Amino acid sequence: MADEELQDTVRRLAEAFKPGDFDATLEAITAAAVEVLPAVEYASITVKHADDTINTVAPTDPVVLDFDAKQYQLREGPCYDAAVNSAHVIAPDIATDERFPTYGPYVASRGIRAQAGLRLFDAPASQGALNLYSRQTGAFEDFSTIADLFTHQATVAIGYAREIADLNDAIRTRTTIGQAVGIIMERYRLSDERAFAFLTRLSQHRNVKLRIIAAEIVADVERRGT
Repeated sequence: MADEELQDTVRRLAEAFKPGDFDATLEAITAAAVEVLPAVEYASITVKHADDTINTVAPTDPVVLDFDAKQYQLREGPCYDAAVNSAHVIAPDIATDERFPTYGPYVASRGIRAQAGLRLFDAPASQGALNLYSRQTGAFEDFSTIADLFTHQATVAIGYAREIADLNDAIRTRTTIGQAVGIIMERYRLSDERAFAFLTRLSQHRNVKLRIIAAEIVADVERRGT
């Protein structure tokens, strides 16, 4: 890739990956893949969860749901391998790729000639890979530089989105605990310190997280309308 083309790609990726929530970030990544990366017609993200279930998120077209599902069913294909085993899996001629003897002919019969799977993230609860589909045989052959650039930018965006999600969860948890403390203060005529201590003892006695106890108390009051 020429220097000018690479610089243009960097600029377009920076514009595409604006800060947002987690779901919006994943959708921005697949949309940017189709818009920015050469020869990419469709994109999606495969997520493998801790319980070994696999699903597709942020597809750019419903047609890729079939391609992804076939890979999960067969446990074969660039997307599956990238999410489960390898960092990057490139198949410039998917129909004749010996690694995918069943999946390759299947997807080729539906017009896909080349495919790539790029590992996006590894987390304690999940692994994710970006799936790229092309109708051009030979696509992704010279793909290493731009693939590394794209995954780096996408990983930064995902990390930011996760930080925002964690912060929002923390704020919601703090708010819920504060509401529960207020309810206990009013119900039992306790100070805020003694109400929080009561909530903590209840959490320890039931061996349930404090935020869950607090949420139960708030939900009970809302249900009763008192």
